[in-house]
Amino acid sequence: MAISAIVKNMRDGSILIEDGTGTPLNLTVQYEAGDFSISGLTADQKDLATYTDRGDLCSIRATTVTFPSVSFSAHLTDVSDGTEETLPDFLVNKTNGAATCVSTLGAAADVYTVKMTWTIAEPGGGTHTVVCDDCRVTLDMSEGDPSSFSISAQVLGSVTMT
Repeated sequence: MAISAIVKNMRDGSILIEDGTGTPLNLTVQYEAGDFSISGLTADQKDLATYTDRGDLCSIRATTVTFPSVSFSAHLTDVSDGTEETLPDFLVNKTNGAATCVSTLGAAADVYTVKMTWTIAEPGGGTHTVVCDDCRVTLDMSEGDPSSFSISAQVLGSVTMT
């Protein structure tokens, strides 16, 4: 199959967030800005140490694991809702409509994490996905025109691209 010749843009993407229950609770992000970003990807997700011998490079070694980061923004529509999942309820508070959410690391996990999937629709058919497992999220809110959410996450699990 030939590589696509169609340049993708912000109109082609969507973001799905899922928890870790057996049949995952999920939230498709509405009114997002189209600025999904992932950074820090490497071939082996390891830091490098360089060793020198009297100023000359003599060895390079993989050391500790590194963790990619994800970010995106969305327009603020609702902070909390008694029955429906909102971004704050689902991502950080586990309250109201998201009260039964479970960490993707398991029900007994000390850290609450979610799965994030960025889907890029190919104009004319087909899709590409970037799946980030076990994301620990921080959420910021800011007032403006429009008011917005800024979501950042550390990816503690795998990143799969198809």
